[in-house]
Amino acid sequence: MADTQNQVLDLIFGRWRSQILYAGVKLGVFEALRERSREAADVAQELGLDAPLCYRLLRALASLGLLDEAAGRTFSVAEAGRYLLADHPQTLRGVALLEEGPEHYALWRHLPAMIRDGAQNAFVREFGRMAFEHAVADAGYARVFDEAMSSYSSAQTTQAVQALAGCDFSTVARLCDVGGGHGHLICGFLARYLQLEGVVLERPEVIADRSRLWADKLGLGGRCRYVAGDMFSEVPTADAYVMKLILHDWDDDECVRILRTIHRSATPGARVFVVEHLVTDPGVPHFAKLFDIHMMCWGSGRERTAAEYGALLEAAGWAYRETHYPPAGLMGVVEGVRA
Repeated sequence: MADTQNQVLDLIFGRWRSQILYAGVKLGVFEALRERSREAADVAQELGLDAPLCYRLLRALASLGLLDEAAGRTFSVAEAGRYLLADHPQTLRGVALLEEGPEHYALWRHLPAMIRDGAQNAFVREFGRMAFEHAVADAGYARVFDEAMSSYSSAQTTQAVQALAGCDFSTVARLCDVGGGHGHLICGFLARYLQLEGVVLERPEVIADRSRLWADKLGLGGRCRYVAGDMFSEVPTADAYVMKLILHDWDDDECVRILRTIHRSATPGARVFVVEHLVTDPGVPHFAKLFDIHMMCWGSGRERTAAEYGALLEAAGWAYRETHYPPAGLMGVVEGVRA
């Protein structure tokens, strides 16, 4: 009984932990401690923080296993905390700043009302516009959103490439990543399949700064080009398409519109790979079932089962072929072929 009660209490106080983590990232304490152990007072002085309150924050971060605390109020970054450093190859800094930042934090207070009303999209309730529109109007939110997407990219690219490791790409000359951001995912495929030419379709403002594009940074710029456009209107012609965490942003009708646009441009026999967090069977816990509530708050989309994505493909003229899973991880890939 006590264990069960503690489990519930742990859930109730979960936001304390994530907000303490957020404060540490936002205030820069992980970066201040990245090179060596330092006294809390030194960290406070460098960052312009109140020394007693800074010490209490560092102590709490150490209690979460993100910092290591030693005698004399001295702290250093623990192994787990290094994932919150900006230059860590699998950094989660952007994820922390976005998901616990003021915009996304504010969305959750609308959850009970949305479920009562039967109308999702807390972003519109809170800010009066869709999330993507807010990113255009608010440069600060756009910057944090882009950093978070980059934070997610490393693990997600690995999982997507591993999930499709058994697929035959020998007949694919051009692969298009629809809504591909800065191109981390497509670079994962270009590095594995040397015959591929890649193209990334993205909103103009996302790819305007070439210094942020992965193809150039990874030496793959000669095989990858970036195209500004709207996936609801037109996409480049290709032999295969990949979409990572794109369709979950939209409702069923919007998804079918996107998939039909791709179908019109695809070469005969082309394939489409839908990379998403796939909802598991009833009674099986999974991150997708929690992410689904986040999507309820964030916009008009949702997480879906593999069968539900298959139905969307078929409604847009694709034939659902199969679903691929990586050896480990949270992602799955639903494959369709141009009928």
